Amino acid sequence: MNNKPDRSGYCLLAGFALATMIACTTPSASAHEANKRIAEANALVPADTASRPAPQSTRRPVARVEKGPYYVDFRARTAASWGHAFVWYGKTSEKAVEVAGLTPAGDTLAYVLGHLTWVPSETGASYGDLDPDYLTASYRVYLNEADAKRVFAYIKKLQASSPVWNAETTNCTGFIGDIAEFMGLKVPYRWQRPENFVNNLKEMNGGRPMVRLSAE
Repeated sequence: MNNKPDRSGYCLLAGFALATMIACTTPSASAHEANKRIAEANALVPADTASRPAPQSTRRPVARVEKGPYYVDFRARTAASWGHAFVWYGKTSEKAVEVAGLTPAGDTLAYVLGHLTWVPSETGASYGDLDPDYLTASYRVYLNEADAKRVFAYIKKLQASSPVWNAETTNCTGFIGDIAEFMGLKVPYRWQRPENFVNNLKEMNGGRPMVRLSAE
């Protein structure tokens, strides 16, 4: 009886070796899915995330209006005629205000005569100067303490040196125009309606809220 090789044993041995090789070179299904999830997660993150600077705020700083503790407020109000121009002045932290303006002293007769000649004047508050319902124009300018002392002293001096009123030459717009000029502001043509004068005064000076007098 011839001894033939048992080929079935060789087949079993070859099959076992092939299974071992496949197991060593092919990743498991679970490992493959895990790697796939990591790759997908990385794809969602921008490549330059680490190099990008932190976003900067787009908010712009709010410009603050510079104000001083004192002020002069150039004002105009309605009146029976063309109106009246005057100033308020004082300290911002106080409710009380000082009023200065140039008006004819007396009643309607003094006003009528003041269109023909000079008549006695008043330089303090007149009827309607403190009533906001009569206000038609306003331009407030702020001052520091040192400048306010100089301006307020000038207003007092101007009041004391203005004994007469005349509609054409020595009137209310000319009076507050002198104050504005002393403060270094550009002054418009003075013989115009008080409301127009105050609005033009503000426009010519760009609405500047703060004035500093030149040092002497």
